[in-house]
Amino acid sequence: MSSMTDYAQTNWGAAKKFRLILREQGTVREMGGEDMSLAVGIVDNIFMNALETGTSDIHLQPERDQLRIRYRQDGVLHDTGQLPPEQAQNVLARLKLSAGMRIDEQREPQDGRIDMEYMGRRLSARASCVPCLNGEKFVMRLLDPTAMKVDLAKLGMPEDVLKRWSRAIQVPYGLIMVTGPTGSGKTSTLYASLNQLDSKTRNIVTVEDPIEYEFEKNIAQVQVTERLTFPKVMRSFLRQDPDVMMVGEMRDSESLQIGIQAGLTGHLVLTTIHTNNAIETIGRMRDMEAESYLISGVTVGILAQRLVRLNCSKCRHHYTPEPDELEQLQATAEELSHAKWAKGKGCPECRGSGFKGRLGVFELILGTPDLRASITREDSFPKMVEIARKQGYRTMLEDGKTKAMAGWTTADEVIRAVYTQSLE
Repeated sequence: MSSMTDYAQTNWGAAKKFRLILREQGTVREMGGEDMSLAVGIVDNIFMNALETGTSDIHLQPERDQLRIRYRQDGVLHDTGQLPPEQAQNVLARLKLSAGMRIDEQREPQDGRIDMEYMGRRLSARASCVPCLNGEKFVMRLLDPTAMKVDLAKLGMPEDVLKRWSRAIQVPYGLIMVTGPTGSGKTSTLYASLNQLDSKTRNIVTVEDPIEYEFEKNIAQVQVTERLTFPKVMRSFLRQDPDVMMVGEMRDSESLQIGIQAGLTGHLVLTTIHTNNAIETIGRMRDMEAESYLISGVTVGILAQRLVRLNCSKCRHHYTPEPDELEQLQATAEELSHAKWAKGKGCPECRGSGFKGRLGVFELILGTPDLRASITREDSFPKMVEIARKQGYRTMLEDGKTKAMAGWTTADEVIRAVYTQSLE
């Protein structure tokens, strides 16, 4: 029996500082459950514990004899308790109800959104429910609007990259891309970038799947559905006189074609795409049937990023990385002589992990005349890297190495985040 149930039994005051909200046809009301049944208390506690520990995702995973509860904190999943099957059913029913899902549907995957209030703050969660062997797996991504009011300068960009990126997003038209795997902070970078733009004098529209955070004013956001696909919404948007269009993701060649056309016809398009690094993005666009001369004409900048965990400020101490780690980081003797390696021991502040918070590692290429000519010529990857180097391009591995040597994070953490480059 887990401590989770104990929490639920002892914390009947939960409803005062935490409550689930139901949105129905424009009206907002508190979700029922005032009789404080056990399931209500457990659900409230699952959310409150997650919100108090800086959790990004909550996983409820069914096993043969229990429902396991796991929290993702700083990108890593941690076990936080389990529930017996007889309680699991009621907990899942309440969560499905609050997410607007059908309780009687247990064979099909379902998606939804949960709205909540905690300590006077409005929050929401993106919910997904999938039938598995032992029951239904329920995963929630917590969305905190305050987390999205992130300042571009606080993402961890090196000064020169920040300066060049800030200039790039102020151009009147073209295509700007942020690339990286899921969970690498691409959306945060795009939101922080949009916050830099003047929405009073510009018409800014976004098409997202899902809408993770609501902007406060002057920005129209559209949620993608099966009927409202990315290409369909983008085409409609182009008839709405937009200045800036943010597209959640370029998933197919049709979206890319519309995005390129929009960038060439006087609109600024910001989007994300999944590739290993900034320069590979050009090859990926060619794979998605974009012509080289169009890519060269529209590309303003491509930013690749990953997230690394920060050493805990309370318990970090000096350490020396393993020789093979230094080899993968490709550190020179001169660099090593100035390095201040640090690592967290683990303390209550960081829940024994040695890490607290995350920081980005970045690489940026800009569409300079040389690079555009290189794209049109369809130069090889090494040749394009050489041209990018002339504009000050540094790889994510090099940026991560600098941050590890300054004691912000560990060598191992950098290698894990940008492992594809450390293999090259």
